[in-house]
Amino acid sequence: MITRRTFMSRAAVGAAGLLIPSTMWANASLTIGDITIDTLSDGHLTLPQAATFGDATAEDLAPILQQYGIAADAPLMPDCNVTLVRDGERTILFDVGAGPDFMATAGKLSVALDAIGVSPDDITHIVFTHAHPDHLWGVLDDFDEPFFPNATYMIGKTEWDYWIAPETVDNIGAERTTFAVGAKRRLEALEDNITFLEDGEEILPNIAARGTFGHTPGHMAFQVGAGTESVMILGDCIGNHHVAFARPDLASGSDQDADMGIATRTMLLDQLASEQMHLIGFHLPYPGIGRAERKDSQFVFVAG
Repeated sequence: MITRRTFMSRAAVGAAGLLIPSTMWANASLTIGDITIDTLSDGHLTLPQAATFGDATAEDLAPILQQYGIAADAPLMPDCNVTLVRDGERTILFDVGAGPDFMATAGKLSVALDAIGVSPDDITHIVFTHAHPDHLWGVLDDFDEPFFPNATYMIGKTEWDYWIAPETVDNIGAERTTFAVGAKRRLEALEDNITFLEDGEEILPNIAARGTFGHTPGHMAFQVGAGTESVMILGDCIGNHHVAFARPDLASGSDQDADMGIATRTMLLDQLASEQMHLIGFHLPYPGIGRAERKDSQFVFVAG
């Protein structure tokens, strides 16, 4: 069962200091047995289409974008959905959002946590799908201390090795240099309190790691629960609700290994649609919870 809560926030804008109200979902909940799964809004990103669609042609994209009411030259504003899992003993965050240093429209996780009465001190585990800024940079506070002081941190070993390697900053490409610098600094701050994960490992009771490489070298998704009573927390291996579902065979501009990203996305969508497993996508429309269904030779995201 899914439930939703809302809260009102106000932002001062413009030289005159006008107050404009905006509504933000604090959370949406999904219950599996004794496990409660919340998705919390960290805000949204604002991206040029090329950052998501890469070299895909207008011929490939146009019918899909038109179907979803997206203008060909319009920026994309994907939601950022952080997942919170509570099982009665543990309070687990999957990713931590962007923090204050990436985009002004993101980094709102602390507000959403406060809205549902969860303190950063309450978090027992933080599990990273990968180390891109919108998933990792919220881990430190303004004094470069861990924002979640009581948490144990967990990340795929391949992902850790990639971002911590000194040569990554030189090899990742100029457009992602800041990603590498920011990841290394933050991961080094966690080095004494981090556990490394492997594909297929049960990382905590009823939570298994799933290697979903391509978006980053060590990207992982996580399956919570078992069988049909389970949810796949995707991270960014399926990065949007339109082109990634309709044409998983198209390269994503946000994937570091485009070919591997295609293979991962296609295989995972096939599994999710076949098993009708719930999924949670970090950049799917808030609250990011739904299922994948087949439609002719394509897939569609069905919210809820």
